[in-house]
Parts: sequence; C-alpha cells; structure tokens
Amino acid sequence: MKVKKLLIIPDKDNLEAYLEIAKNNNLGFEYNDFFLPHILDDEKKVADTINYYKSQIDLPDYCTSHGAFLDVTIFSDDRKIYEVSDCRIEQSLNIAQELGVKGVVFHTNYIPNFTLESYRKSWVERNYLYWSEKLRKYPHMNIYMENMFDTDWELLAELAEKLSVYDNFGICFDYAHAHVFGDEKKIDCWVEAFAPYVKHIHINDNDFKSDLHLALGEGIIDWNKFKEHYEGHFYDATVLLELKGVDKVKASLELLNNL
Repeated sequence: MKVKKLLIIPDKDNLEAYLEIAKNNNLGFEYNDFFLPHILDDEKKVADTINYYKSQIDLPDYCTSHGAFLDVTIFSDDRKIYEVSDCRIEQSLNIAQELGVKGVVFHTNYIPNFTLESYRKSWVERNYLYWSEKLRKYPHMNIYMENMFDTDWELLAELAEKLSVYDNFGICFDYAHAHVFGDEKKIDCWVEAFAPYVKHIHINDNDFKSDLHLALGEGIIDWNKFKEHYEGHFYDATVLLELKGVDKVKASLELLNNL
C-alpha cells in the first residue's frame, strides 16, 4: 500500500534510529515532544529541544507536530480557562513555526455524553470563530482537528464544512479512535462524513475497547478495509503511524507494504 506521505513519531533519545528508518523509507516526522503542560512551562527545555532537532542535518523534509490538547477548551464559558487554552494553542503554533513543520494537530476535546443541544451548537459556533481567526493569523500553517473521544462524526464534520473555506484547515482522522470511542460497525459512516475534509490521518491498532496504540496487525482493526477507505476517499492525505518504539514502527511498515 502506498500513501501520499507516511510519517512516524521520532524519539529524541533514540533519534539516530528514527532518522535511519525515515531515510530508508522516505518517511516524515510528527513531533510529539511539545504537547505536555510541564514541557510547555519550561521555556529552556522547549528551546533546547527545538534547537536539537534543527541541528540535525538529515531531518525529513516533511514534518508535522502535535499541539497541546490536555484540558484545552477554547469553547469554555469560563474566560480564564479559555485564556489558558488559547495560550497553549499559541505556544503550539509558534513552536511549529520555529520547527518549520507543515501542520499542527489539535483535538476536538468536547464531552461526547453531554448531549444538550445548546452545548453542541455552542461547540461548533465557538470553534468556528476561534479557528477562523487562527487560520487567518497563520495562513502558511495547516491546522488539523482530530477526533478524540468523539462517539460520532457529526460535530467535527459540521465544523469542518464551515471551516473548509480556509485552504489551511483539515480534519486529522484518527482511524483508531473511531473504532474505540465510536461504533466500529459504522466506520464507513465516519469515512463518508469526513472524506471531503481529511488531510491527515493517524493510525495504530487496538481491540475496539481501549486506545492501545498497538502496532498494525496486533489488534483487530481491518487494515484491508483501511486500504480501501484510503484509496477510495483519502488518497491525498498524509498518514502518521502513531506509535512509539522502533519495533512497532518496523512491524507496521511491513504490514502496510504487504497490503
């Protein structure tokens, strides 16, 4: 199976091994070093990590980054929570610019079991206003919104339709999350709803019960079906093997090559 661009998560403490895998397989990186609050609070650590990556002469030419997401609630009624959330997102976007990456991933972060219509409507409207401003402020940065605990596709698809007027917006479709937090029997519905907006995809395997981040083939996701979905709907989207560990990456690459 071939994808537009396949990415892996580098491990700064074992970077040489990841650089070798990336070079041998023409892979990109998605940096996961900058989304934890205690890291973002340490300006020196952030700067040192950025400089360490930038000092490497053989970094992949296509990279993305995962933005802050823990407790980030830009649609909150609480002004102080909004302000902290906005601060974390600004940090993530500024770090991304420093690294020279092509896009940043953020989470939907809404409470799926809070089904009050006013809450759902507010989530869409406030996210639309917020991300419209960011997409205009950072016109050369792709901003991707990822389904996290979402039990269905409706709110993200609605938001994506509204934000599709911005060329630098796209959905990051976490295929594994849709199987865990949604209904795996309705994966075709997720695919059809997201298809016009998906620019980036996260994949790993699980047991449909927990977000295990297993190597492809170690769980029960149907990867032949994923191949059909990708080739039929997302052939222009980049794909991240969202895994930690060289062995998991190599096993997953082998499975994809054999599809």
